[in-house]
Amino acid sequence: MSKKRRVPNLLALAVLSCVAERPMHPYEMSTTLRTRGKEQSIKLNFGSLYSVVDALARHGLVEATGTAREGRRPERTVYAITAAGRAELEDWLADLVSTPRKEYTSLEAALSLIAGLAPDEAARLLRSRATLLRMSLGSVDAGLELTGRMGLPELFVVEEQYRRALMEAELAFVTSLADRIERDELGGSRWWRRVHELQEQGVTLEEISRDPVSHLGEEAAEIAPFLSQG
Repeated sequence: MSKKRRVPNLLALAVLSCVAERPMHPYEMSTTLRTRGKEQSIKLNFGSLYSVVDALARHGLVEATGTAREGRRPERTVYAITAAGRAELEDWLADLVSTPRKEYTSLEAALSLIAGLAPDEAARLLRSRATLLRMSLGSVDAGLELTGRMGLPELFVVEEQYRRALMEAELAFVTSLADRIERDELGGSRWWRRVHELQEQGVTLEEISRDPVSHLGEEAAEIAPFLSQG
C-alpha cells in the first residue's frame, strides 16, 4: 500500500528533485523544470509551485537558507532540501517506480459510457482521436530525434519514451475499436445500434429498459440490466 505523503502533489516531488541538486528560489525551480521539459509529465503552475514550496517548508522537507536578488528584481527566498526532504524524495520515487496504481483517465471514463453515443458516431470520434494521436507521436518522435542528435543521454528523455509507448498503445487500441464497431464485430454492437435506431424513432431509453424484449427481441433479456448504464 502506498504511503500517505505529507505534501501529496507530484509538483512537490519535482521541487524536491530540484533542490536536491542545489538550493534554489521558486522562480529558478520553475525555469529549471520548464527548461528540462518536465511540464510534459508534471502539471506545472507557478502559483501552485509557491504553495507547494510553502507546504514543504511547513513539513520540514525544505528550509529557507537566505535570499537572492537578480538586477532590479525583488529579493527571492532560496530553499534547500533537508535530510527529511531527501529521505522523502528517495522513498517517494521508489514507491512510484515500483508500485502500479489505478489511474483514472478521461478516455477510460468515456469508454465506460460510450454506449451513450450512436455506434457510427463513436467510431468517427475514435478515428478523429487516432488522427490526433498520430500527430502527437510525430511531435514526440521529432523531439526524441533532436535530443538524440544533441547527444543527450536516454536517461533524460526516458519519460518521453514512456509517453510515446502509451500513445502508440492507445492508437492501436482506438483504431482496432473503431474497426470492430464499424464492422459490428464488437460484442453487443447489434443491440447498441438497435437501441439508438429506436431512440431516433422517438422511443426513450427508459421505455426500452422497462421492456427490452418487446423492443429488441427475446435475446435482449440478458442485457436489460445494462441498458440504463449506456
